[in-house]
Amino acid sequence: MIDIKFLRENPEAVKENIKKKFQDSKLELVDEVIELDKQSRAAKAEADELRSSRNKISKEIGALMAQGKKEEAEAVKKKVAELAARLAELEPMEEELQEKITKIMMVIPNIIDPSVPIGKDDTFNVEIEKFGEPVVPDFEIPYHTDIMESFNGIDLDAARRVAGNGFYYLMGDIARLHSAVIAYARDFMINRGFTYCVPPFMIRSNVVTGVMSFAEMEAMMYKIEGEDLYLIGTSEHSMIGKFIDQIIPEEQLPLTLTSYSPCFRKEKGAHGLEERGVYRIHQFEKQEMVVICKPEESKIWYDKLWQNTVDLFRSLDIPVRTLECCSGDLADLKVKSCDVEAWSPRQKKYFEVGSCSNLGDAQARRLKIRINGDDGNKYLAHTLNNTVVAPPRMLIAFLENNLQADGSVKIPEVLQPYMGGQTSITKKQ
Repeated sequence: MIDIKFLRENPEAVKENIKKKFQDSKLELVDEVIELDKQSRAAKAEADELRSSRNKISKEIGALMAQGKKEEAEAVKKKVAELAARLAELEPMEEELQEKITKIMMVIPNIIDPSVPIGKDDTFNVEIEKFGEPVVPDFEIPYHTDIMESFNGIDLDAARRVAGNGFYYLMGDIARLHSAVIAYARDFMINRGFTYCVPPFMIRSNVVTGVMSFAEMEAMMYKIEGEDLYLIGTSEHSMIGKFIDQIIPEEQLPLTLTSYSPCFRKEKGAHGLEERGVYRIHQFEKQEMVVICKPEESKIWYDKLWQNTVDLFRSLDIPVRTLECCSGDLADLKVKSCDVEAWSPRQKKYFEVGSCSNLGDAQARRLKIRINGDDGNKYLAHTLNNTVVAPPRMLIAFLENNLQADGSVKIPEVLQPYMGGQTSITKKQ
């Protein structure tokens, strides 16, 4: 959510930003919110003046009564009653206008960084850099669920009977590999100075609307019936929510946190051939990184965050690339975002395994996360987040890139301690 003062003073810049995001239907909202803001400020100014007058006049009543001037005192009381009546009209008007303004401001997209490429959808995303040499072996790479089944490592049929489509049972070495990757990612981030955290897996609606747009919420979140609680789609939601209504001393920044959680997502829409199996599912686990920092440091942290993910995947012998998200592919709160994509030897292309985002002060403004500067001035923090690893999707990349010709899967050296010293996973008879 952008600053109403910025919108008021720069309406054309806000409109141009909306055009860059190909959301022309929102252009009229800018003029609408400006008019509502004008009415709101006028109502507030009148109300403030009436309150001041009422307080001043009220003090005269006692003096007049003390002087025995009852008629004059009654006249002043009548005037105070008139002021109170007008205030009774203005105060709900102020509240109603402010609610309308907030509702619109929650829909107007954040101002994107000048470096963001302009494009309507993800087909306009731009490759930044490749890390590692993508290899296509001289033997056939099976579909990821077939690889897992060769180790008796997955049961989708049982999951469908229990919970429906979009769920899975991971078993044996594959389940252990899943947990090993999460544990390794946790320690990887701790070793880079991040504080480990396990957050709540449910959050209230005021936190939901603080961390994402209404459209994202509707497409992603599962609501707990009869309660003001939602299952999180990523631990970023509850991690940023941790600081709602907080004033953070400047000397404590940056706050660098890495969090584990299960994630729950509706994942609405048609899924193609490459999105069956465990690629796009309703429940998965994830290691996340979150940063709360001063505004002038957010660009530096953005580059550090995506580099952490690249380094982790490379340590597991998985080639990756970074992809700059274009304007039309950015969620409304994001200033800038890039995807980390892993190489798929089977598909002979890269696919998304994580996303790094700089949200500027948008989430902080919604959640009232402020910094107390050394000079005593308070200002909004900047928030960033990035995926460390999100198995089981990450497992697809791991299995394909470490699969051997005999059907076994090599365990990279850094992961072996988390697998009880195993150097490979072999097929079950």
